[in-house]
Amino acid sequence: MINKRLGSALTPDTIELIAAVHRTGSMAAAARELGVVPSALTYRIRQVEDALDVLLFDRSSRQAKLTEAGKELLREGKRLLVELEAIANRIKRVATGWEPQLTLAVDSVISRTTVMELCEAFFALAPPTRLRIREEALSGTLEALTSGQADLAIGVAMEPALNKSVQSKPLGSIHFIYAVAPHHPLAEAPEPVTDAMLMPYRAVAVADSVQRGSGVTVGLLGGQDIFTVPGMQEKLDAQLRGLGGGFLPEYLARPHIATGRLVQKQMERAERQIPMSYAWRRTADGREGRALQWWLQRLDNPGTRKALLEREHAL
Repeated sequence: MINKRLGSALTPDTIELIAAVHRTGSMAAAARELGVVPSALTYRIRQVEDALDVLLFDRSSRQAKLTEAGKELLREGKRLLVELEAIANRIKRVATGWEPQLTLAVDSVISRTTVMELCEAFFALAPPTRLRIREEALSGTLEALTSGQADLAIGVAMEPALNKSVQSKPLGSIHFIYAVAPHHPLAEAPEPVTDAMLMPYRAVAVADSVQRGSGVTVGLLGGQDIFTVPGMQEKLDAQLRGLGGGFLPEYLARPHIATGRLVQKQMERAERQIPMSYAWRRTADGREGRALQWWLQRLDNPGTRKALLEREHAL
């Protein structure tokens, strides 16, 4: 807790007084510049010195010189004044409808490049809203929203339960293809590859980030050896290293297939086309804050939605 005596003595006005004395070189000159009585200025500075139990000025010469303690107080005081002004401006802007913070839950299948491009465009507005991104996977993406840990979920792979506080719209579909490293045993396997052919080999899977319950699994066979990783980028890396096989978003796998670092395999089972959506929480009065409005407007653009799923430029 701040000492009340110090709190009443050390104020933005007092810091300005100390800066004026340092700038002009004397109490009298600072008083003239500020249009105050010299005795009142001296009294205010004495109050701070008494509260801190230090001397701020060396009074042994005719010119008022800051002591080391005084220099540190002035340095920190100026920094605090800048922060106070920034806080005041931030509060004024938040009062205009900007949220203090907006949290996005982004599924790991979503293009990171496009998300960062959108963040760059958002920050170009110089909004007072702090932005936070949570990387999620599978049912954890929606759970982050419904549990109140996020305001907007991008890449929801399941239909949100009927809830008046949650709204959702289609984002599009992601095409998944099966791929392995060229030195993986399945790279030379005859096609189409059957489930029986997959069973002897390790599968790489992304862990469901859901906090409650067991989560969901997609495309795995019962009894198959599984290497579980936290996100899609880690899954790609594991498969490039030959640590296992698995389904990858086509946009992630395609560049590596083109360079020979991955081999696509035709599967006996049907191709996987996963529909995705985005969802957001509404307030009791049905109004979205200005930051959420900005993101929803961008997501309403077909080009942005396509880029989030196919890693094309969003802007």
